[in-house]
Amino acid sequence: MFQANQASFSMATLNGKNILLGITGGIAAYKSAELCRLLRKQNAVVRVVMTRGACEFISPLTFQALSGNPVHTQLLDSDAEAGMGHIELAKWPDLIIVAPATANFIAKYSQGLADDLLLTLLIASTAPVAIAPAMNQAMWSNPLTQRNIRELQTALLEQVTFLGPAEGEQACGDIGAGRMLEASELCDAVEEVLAVLLDADAGPLSGQRVVITAGPTREAIDPVRYISNHSSGKMGYALAAACAEQGADVVLVSGPVQIERPKQVKVAMVESATEMMSSVDQEIALGCDIFISAAAVADYSPVMVADQKMKKKGEDDVVLNLTQNVDIVATVAARPSKPYVVGFAAETNDVLNYAKGKLVKKNLDMIVANDVSRSDIGFNSDHNAVHIITANEIIEVPKQSKKELARSIVKSIVLNSKTRKSTTKLDKKG
Repeated sequence: MFQANQASFSMATLNGKNILLGITGGIAAYKSAELCRLLRKQNAVVRVVMTRGACEFISPLTFQALSGNPVHTQLLDSDAEAGMGHIELAKWPDLIIVAPATANFIAKYSQGLADDLLLTLLIASTAPVAIAPAMNQAMWSNPLTQRNIRELQTALLEQVTFLGPAEGEQACGDIGAGRMLEASELCDAVEEVLAVLLDADAGPLSGQRVVITAGPTREAIDPVRYISNHSSGKMGYALAAACAEQGADVVLVSGPVQIERPKQVKVAMVESATEMMSSVDQEIALGCDIFISAAAVADYSPVMVADQKMKKKGEDDVVLNLTQNVDIVATVAARPSKPYVVGFAAETNDVLNYAKGKLVKKNLDMIVANDVSRSDIGFNSDHNAVHIITANEIIEVPKQSKKELARSIVKSIVLNSKTRKSTTKLDKKG
């Protein structure tokens, strides 16, 4: 049974999927060659369409070799029309990604123009479209470009997704927003788009409601100061995305962070531990199968909060009286009909022993322990290494991206929560 569950949890979202890679005339076209290779490595079937401008930057022969398929460059191609015509090609893909997408291309697409093969395919296709912009920072910030993007997003809200751009040094020497995302980032993004749009209903968490907390809390001292911590929220947001990939109905209760909201995830923003507890109560009252407490909730908050900014008083020290905050994960786990409860233990020493103690003391079903004293993982890092601990096992997960780590954690949650449900049913029969 477990073998079958593990197989059903496979993340091979791109396996056998038809991806149409559109390439327009920008210097970032060299990254598209690596993207094509990575998509093929994930067992996707890739066909490439290049504009005339794209052919000036990189050879179609390169993409023919990488994709294993002929490259399409002309709207009226007698050979193509005799085989797979442009309308048939428009019906073929599971997803179209345009990388790089120049300002000129975005302008034409937003106006519904179809004066080359790529634009014609886009107008004729109902497949989801991912656009990876690449242009000079001034062109990206130009109000006309931003207007064109808004028009595309408004007209094709459910069809078009923008991936990027990133910030950094550009080929012209400028620094700012406009760089195309790296090939690995785009490959991951394509996988996420397909997982959400095409595969979510078939996931092992389909029909399950998952409530997740993420980020820090801020405990006010006065109107301008607060107590908080270094949590970035990246782990909680990655877990929300991973649960949504597997078909769950996900609610993310988030402290203040600067992270893009995951697709297909409801987000409730809060500030303090009290607000987070209140929001969690509301969401669990609506139904909750799995509760994941990934937030770094402040342990203490000031007893008194000043109405006005506190002023310095000479050389005197300030004494701040604190009171202990509610333990959100323990409160949820103490409920008579609790969901499957997962906690996190961010420790700086004796990590496993502290985590195992919290698992028992707080009546958790699972706890994820990590060493936040390491500078290369944990708070504010894009990577982490953890131990997944239940009453019956300890699984060591080596350093990896938080996105991949979230998938590993969700995999363990799926398997263990199903086991708990089966055991509970047997106990009730007994």
